[in-house]
Amino acid sequence: MTRVVGIAGSRRTGSFNQALLRAAVEVAPETLQIEVASIAEIPLYDGDFETTNGVPDYVTQLKERIAAADGLLLVTPEYNSSIPGVFKNVFDWLSRPSKDIPRIFGSKPVALMGATPGLGGTRMAQAAWLPVLRTLGTNPWFGKQLYVPGAGQVFDANGALTDEKIRKLLTDYMAAFAGFAAFVEKR
Repeated sequence: MTRVVGIAGSRRTGSFNQALLRAAVEVAPETLQIEVASIAEIPLYDGDFETTNGVPDYVTQLKERIAAADGLLLVTPEYNSSIPGVFKNVFDWLSRPSKDIPRIFGSKPVALMGATPGLGGTRMAQAAWLPVLRTLGTNPWFGKQLYVPGAGQVFDANGALTDEKIRKLLTDYMAAFAGFAAFVEKR
């Protein structure tokens, strides 16, 4: 069994990206277990706070979950054609102290997907993640791509994925990422 940590980069109630992550859990193949992690408890990064108090306990726990996992699934919103600040902040904390970066992220398979109400999907945000993932030493997956535009029309009021075309794309995406993560794990 390949185990990945899935993180949606929005704290908003009714987030399309949290809904997309839940749908990914539903359609993931039996060989892939997705452990959903929340970013709600992660404070704004502050070097003075870190110097005085260290890394917050929740961040340390999330770092250990990621270190123990076989991969990462990042479900990113797109704000102003880039990474949302709240999601980038998570990785600013996860990379502290910097000596932990290889242990937490080193060569870890990472998949990116995202949903937005706009027409462009999350192409720009996903592209903006690449330098961050490179800096962390991850192994980004460049197989299938999943950008969900018009998210208000593909999820119902309860956040359930109702669009069968998107469900098929998501199912294929998750199966392909599961194969990539399992391949990297065996190396």
